[in-house]
Amino acid sequence: MATKKPAPDYSESSIRVLKGLEPVKQRPGMYTRTENPLHIIQEVIDNASDEALGGYCSNIGVTLNVDGSVTVEDDGRGIPVGIHPEEGVSTVEIVFTRLHAGGKFDKGSGGAYAFSGGLHGVGVSVTNALSKRLEITVWRKDEDGNGIHNLVFADGEVIEPLTSVPFERGGKKNGTRVTAWPDGKYFDTPNIPMTELVRLLRSKAVLLPGVTVTLTNAKTGDVQTWRYDEGLRGYLTEAMAQTSSGQTVIPLFEGAQYAPAGDEAFAEGEGAAWVVAWNEEGGLVRESYVNLIPTPSGGSHESGLRDGLYGAVKGFVELHGLLPKGVKLLPEDVFARVSFVLSAKVLDPQFQGQTKERLNSRDAVKLVSTFTKPPLELWLNQHVEHGKKLADLVIKQAQSRMRSLQKVEKKKSSGVAVLPGKLTDCESSDITRNELFLVEGDSAGGSAKMGRDKEFQAILPLRGKVLNTWETDRDRLFANNEIHDISVAIGVDPHSQGDSPDLSGLRYGKICILSDADVDGSHIQVLLLTLFFKHFPALFKHGHICVARPPLYRVDVPPRGKKPLQKLYALDDGELLAIEDKLKKDGLKEGSWNISRFKGLGEMNAEQLWETTMNPDTRRLLPVALGGFDHGESSARFNMLMGKGEAAARRAWIEEHGNETEADI
Repeated sequence: MATKKPAPDYSESSIRVLKGLEPVKQRPGMYTRTENPLHIIQEVIDNASDEALGGYCSNIGVTLNVDGSVTVEDDGRGIPVGIHPEEGVSTVEIVFTRLHAGGKFDKGSGGAYAFSGGLHGVGVSVTNALSKRLEITVWRKDEDGNGIHNLVFADGEVIEPLTSVPFERGGKKNGTRVTAWPDGKYFDTPNIPMTELVRLLRSKAVLLPGVTVTLTNAKTGDVQTWRYDEGLRGYLTEAMAQTSSGQTVIPLFEGAQYAPAGDEAFAEGEGAAWVVAWNEEGGLVRESYVNLIPTPSGGSHESGLRDGLYGAVKGFVELHGLLPKGVKLLPEDVFARVSFVLSAKVLDPQFQGQTKERLNSRDAVKLVSTFTKPPLELWLNQHVEHGKKLADLVIKQAQSRMRSLQKVEKKKSSGVAVLPGKLTDCESSDITRNELFLVEGDSAGGSAKMGRDKEFQAILPLRGKVLNTWETDRDRLFANNEIHDISVAIGVDPHSQGDSPDLSGLRYGKICILSDADVDGSHIQVLLLTLFFKHFPALFKHGHICVARPPLYRVDVPPRGKKPLQKLYALDDGELLAIEDKLKKDGLKEGSWNISRFKGLGEMNAEQLWETTMNPDTRRLLPVALGGFDHGESSARFNMLMGKGEAAARRAWIEEHGNETEADI
């Protein structure tokens, strides 16, 4: 008989605290992209760009050196080099060695950066952590009359402390130069992709009119320089020419609008600049930025542009009676053939992840939509012939969409089930858009009904906890009213893994479980996921099952500086802690904000539920998939968790993994 392996010691000494830059070295993928070092160099470029955005810098230079290092130099104000009043260490050293330190947190009046891409405060400290060597030169006159300051790091540690010397006689210069040698062990390849770097630098020039951006390749001797005095219009025209886009339907529509001082909805200076073109055919160009940071995955600012364009075109079409009978315009009809460059300025941007590829700020939808809709609607009504050409294009898109939908309808025409009486259905029959929310409780169902978009969102309220169906035979499922209603509503019969069920009757592309953000809500999620995994596995396989993520907390933040009253939402205690930590860094006194804990979805009014949980532009909806498990492994895990005779296995699993979570008691 094999001897039982002794359990590893788990005591106070087992808990390790990572200090300084250790977390970055241990888990670099949490802080940057690890395919190649471009993103850690981009952090340095972004700092120079923020200086230019503030009007303090007119030249940014990037050099790819022969030894593999990269140098970024600007003629901005230079990073402060004096002793930090709280930390007692040179400020430039803090910037490169401390996570969550920088000038970007001070957003109030008098802050160094009113608008910047840096939010998370990890920036160049990550560049330092993941570089074998990093050298900094700052040109900035200090209190002692010195003007040239040098500091050198290796593997994130200071190896040559800060030295300061006076300018040479008659010399005077401001700026920062950073040279980094990325450490190849942290990246899949040590090579920086030239195409992406060129695109990044060119976009900085486009978004910073009057700023000269230079790329020098010391290995080949090539030098490229960009300076776009004509801004977004010239950039989009050039980019569309390269994609062989056809003739635009209307002349390029461009504009820029920013909130003035005293604006009740937005902070002073928040807004957007944009240039938009519609083409009947050819490739599309779509680029967006937030405070000069490229957002290739889009986000809420792009959603705002879509809503603004849709509102303007829809208003024009209705005003002039151009819409044929039976045709209904949708936002995707207006957005389908759009090319655009969008540059948003957001005072306090919330990005998805450290790499900042997608903007999550809910306010940005309203911000961009509010500023783009009126000028386009005005322009279309001033240029009616161009407006009619655009209307013709979007109406054709709508008709094409409706024709493709009709083909699907013919397949579904046989056999119609009587839908459950408590189902509040949506108007559309396009399953690529339609969503069904399975909502915990009648009161929450009422808020969801009022807050939803009735065009494509349906609501089915559930009473109490659904039956645990893991060991329920398929022919006994419909004895339970809730499960009967769910099956009839979605239009698919129960089936097993390996079956080939008929999905032609499926009525919703997304089936969203919407329960409270507490333990009971999680239990309901598990019961419904068990039902779908066991008896509707094809819906799992094709990605139709989602879990909505309503917030557990609301934080009411008083007006501060340029920022009006804010309502922030946190999914859990971790996010609440992060919000509070950030508010403290922004200079708010602890206790000046008010925290509300939602006891359940029924406490949310319709507007709150829509904004946080149901609006496709601002919600966080979690698609459910098997991940790295195959169906057999997942089935075994479900059996252990949900089987009636598996209490011993569950107890063992909880004892093994219990320390990995915090109980919500």
